Amino acid sequence: MVHEYIKKIPERSKNSHKGDYGRILIIAGSRGMTGAAFLSAEGALLTGSGLVTAGIPESLNSIMEIKLTEVMTLPLPETKEVSLSLKAKPQILEFSEKCDAVAIGPGIGTNDETKKLVQELLEEIEKPIVLDADGINALGKNLEIIRNRKAETVITPHPGEMARLTGTNINEVQSKRKDIAKNAAELTGAVVCLKGHGTVVADPSGNVYVNETGNSGMATGGTGDILTGMIASFIGQKVDVQNAAISAVYLHGLAGDIAAEKKGQFSMRATDILNNIHEAFNKAGI
Repeated sequence: MVHEYIKKIPERSKNSHKGDYGRILIIAGSRGMTGAAFLSAEGALLTGSGLVTAGIPESLNSIMEIKLTEVMTLPLPETKEVSLSLKAKPQILEFSEKCDAVAIGPGIGTNDETKKLVQELLEEIEKPIVLDADGINALGKNLEIIRNRKAETVITPHPGEMARLTGTNINEVQSKRKDIAKNAAELTGAVVCLKGHGTVVADPSGNVYVNETGNSGMATGGTGDILTGMIASFIGQKVDVQNAAISAVYLHGLAGDIAAEKKGQFSMRATDILNNIHEAFNKAGI
């Protein structure tokens, strides 16, 4: 069944250019969390995106231009805590108009002004959005923000974020993973990727997929940021949001399995997944 989804990733044409493979905007990063922006942007790039831009707090731009060689940066107004400011909204909205997909959340922090920015961007950006990490936490329990969006949304909570989002607890989430994900998808109208062992992807129509790739070596900081970029990348390449999520989850786990074969699970880190995305594509026959 997995490979039926993977087959929906379009082939690359000989007569193509970078604009044919998606323009992706990654809204990410804050003081102490530049790695999240890096990993998410690289995840998008290594999954085939033609053009990737990282929208980051402006004082972090110098370091991000060093960390990100092939990814462009968009320096944005910031708070005193060096997180994204509400003043960044006009630039983000303008830039997003020429993008095919937007990812929001990796490493953005929990500043109240940044949370307000996320909520307003969800309401006003009319492009598909992948919402992750503190982007999800910025919602609180205001799920109608996602439900009322004019464009499609993918949310990628880990069990703790899902518990906060649904007003339950982690034990309940983990004991009813498929049901919780399915209900969240129906409630929000979004595609839900409930991360963890056997990541669950559920869509608003009631379809549920449980992933079989991945291993415990992936339980380390930054792996979810990579997945966010990968999902956004496939959406930017015109894969529908459900299949974009499933394909990214499968290949992300497969890259982790390849890394574990090489290094063992104890010594794995998120960059090992990045470094094996190309092998996951090859192994999946893409």
